[in-house]
Amino acid sequence: MSFDFTVKTDKNPVEVVNDLEMSLKDESFGVLWSFNVKEKLEEKGLGYDDDYYILEVCNPKDAKHVLELTKMTGYFLPCKVVVYTHNGETFVGMPKPTSLMEHVDNPEVRTAANDVEQRLITCIENAVK
Repeated sequence: MSFDFTVKTDKNPVEVVNDLEMSLKDESFGVLWSFNVKEKLEEKGLGYDDDYYILEVCNPKDAKHVLELTKMTGYFLPCKVVVYTHNGETFVGMPKPTSLMEHVDNPEVRTAANDVEQRLITCIENAVK
């Protein structure tokens, strides 16, 4: 089983981030934080050639549900989705919630993680079209 879900797109990173935010909203996920890594590194005087965005996303109902099952799930919240360029190509990906929640000893948490994962994959696939 792969740790991540990552896809390539012909869109530029800014387009993908915008489309991803809309797609996430359609699935009741909010973007809690969007971080432009390249911009931040440049602010600090460090050059970085590739675009790299990190979005922390959350569905409040799902978060509440898994936290009520076990507080250990908080170690993996919120979910991260990244948009980046590499060798002139744009990629969108995330660590799979099912991979992360394998470390939590609760079958109901793993079921919830699978549901979240499938919905996030749908969001990513819709954003890269």
